[in-house]
Amino acid sequence: MCGIVGYVGSGNALPILIDGLKRLEYRGYDSAGIACQNGKGIEIYKTKGKIKDLQGVIPTDLANFCTGIGHTRWATHGIPSTPNAHPHCAGGVVVVHNGIIENYRELKSDLVTAGSEFLSDTDTEVIPHLLRSMLEKGLSLHEALREIIPLLTGSFALGIMSETDPHTIYAVRKGSPLVVGYGEQEFFIASDIPAILPYTRKFIFLEDEQLCTLTRQSIEIASLNDKGSVSFGDKIVEVDWSPSMAEKEGYEHFMLKEIYEQPVALHNTIGEWIDHPERLLEDLNLNVKMTIGLASIHLVACGTSYHAALVAQHMIRNLARIPVHVEIASEYRYSNPLIEHGNLFIAITQSGETADTLAAQREAKSRRAKILTVCNVVGSSSAREADSVLYTRAGPEIGVASTKAFTSQVAALCLLAIGFSIRRGIMSRSETKALRTQLAKIPDLMEKTLLKNEQVRDIARTLLNSKNCLYLGRGINFPIAIEGALKMKEVSYIHAEGYPAGELKHGPIALIEEGIPVIVVAPANDLFEKISSTIEEVKARGARVIALTDEPERLMNKADDVIEIPATHPLLSPFLSVIPLQLLAYHTAVLKGCDVDQPRNLAKSVTVE
Repeated sequence: MCGIVGYVGSGNALPILIDGLKRLEYRGYDSAGIACQNGKGIEIYKTKGKIKDLQGVIPTDLANFCTGIGHTRWATHGIPSTPNAHPHCAGGVVVVHNGIIENYRELKSDLVTAGSEFLSDTDTEVIPHLLRSMLEKGLSLHEALREIIPLLTGSFALGIMSETDPHTIYAVRKGSPLVVGYGEQEFFIASDIPAILPYTRKFIFLEDEQLCTLTRQSIEIASLNDKGSVSFGDKIVEVDWSPSMAEKEGYEHFMLKEIYEQPVALHNTIGEWIDHPERLLEDLNLNVKMTIGLASIHLVACGTSYHAALVAQHMIRNLARIPVHVEIASEYRYSNPLIEHGNLFIAITQSGETADTLAAQREAKSRRAKILTVCNVVGSSSAREADSVLYTRAGPEIGVASTKAFTSQVAALCLLAIGFSIRRGIMSRSETKALRTQLAKIPDLMEKTLLKNEQVRDIARTLLNSKNCLYLGRGINFPIAIEGALKMKEVSYIHAEGYPAGELKHGPIALIEEGIPVIVVAPANDLFEKISSTIEEVKARGARVIALTDEPERLMNKADDVIEIPATHPLLSPFLSVIPLQLLAYHTAVLKGCDVDQPRNLAKSVTVE
């Protein structure tokens, strides 16, 4: 959950490192630092706070340097402080680290006994001390890394420099993501693509247990499990993201930009397959025998991706009539899951690096399930390890609170559901065509929904003094209620809970008190009358009701505020109903003065358990 960036080449490294850290600040933001190598040793500058605070401690007359590593931290071991900020150094070896060294206490105890003096409370600092001890035995840094990595328990990504190896960066990956940027006589490392996207579009995604050595002239990748080098020519991935996609482009926050990018993201995700969704199954190597005889599908994810899975569960059940089990990834791996050979396991992950989802995916693979991942990042761990990949085309998502990734995931899974339905003969040709036509119109309907932005901002002003909010939905819109509640919690820090409206009388109605905001997702479907009755129940108890519906005239006399969304097929309404909830959370947070793109205690990609 920390951010790493590194550069080696002939250019000035400082602006590249600072720019990269700014682009990675969504991964960690309680402290930051850089280490620079200019041929006369290594200088380190670090501080508690954000990147702007780091810039304040770097000397304005710092000489140009062409090799350096940087880090932005999200604290796990040790409070946010300057001593705990990365890089950490011992004996001329400098390390930046993303991940957790689970056995650091034992290692630290042995090192202290041997005479090492520690300056921080972090788990990371054991690494440079271990390397120093190996260098003192006469090993090269490359050899030292091979010796110490097996001693480290946990998942981690490392960037390393040493005074003994000028103009060289070593990068190690074990469990946590790390990419190498491939340039012309200059090379980069980073935790995530956006950090170095302005400088290259060619990337190598390091695999587990790989050690990469970067110099001004070349890179070399070796497996830590053997002595040989690894051929990587066919592993260079050229991404089609433009640098501007990782910029705010005039928006106040990335979150708002990404809310407004949803029509394009959805169009790009469905565009290739909308006319022939059955061909999608062929492209994913889901053969006829397997899909027709499919006993069950397991959808596994975390956070917002889990909510996308809940929406997809309704789509697949209704359209393809296949049993679907939805599981939270962090629970799935420990639940001794009932998944059999021939079952389809679908991992849903924006980054492709979410630790819990990866662990669940590996558990399912060990049980011989067929693995499909729905992912937004080409070449990510989840994509590489799956049997097949259904890519969303959302582009880089920088805001910690996921928006366009969610709707893109739902769109991809909707296509999959339609493909299954066609393959299994559940829907007629005319029904399929009608649904595809409606799905193709969703980007335009999203644009219309975004026109409600000013109305939503006005409603947000009424929530500023609220301590609690309740979100209600039924059927396929219940997942939208809990997604809306999650967004409100994430960015505004207002306690919010989502419930199935039918469960209100089974306990949650006790929460209703005078003035509590109750946000109700109520499109006009076969459950409309029931959820309309729920609105009357909470109004009778003093709630302030905000309703989202495509038939506003039916709720005008029941709700305090009505946000109109366009009408569409009932299974597609989540694409539209989620947008006002995203905007409501965003505007509430902004009006409260919250840091929308970097909510407290959160990181974009949770790459540790």
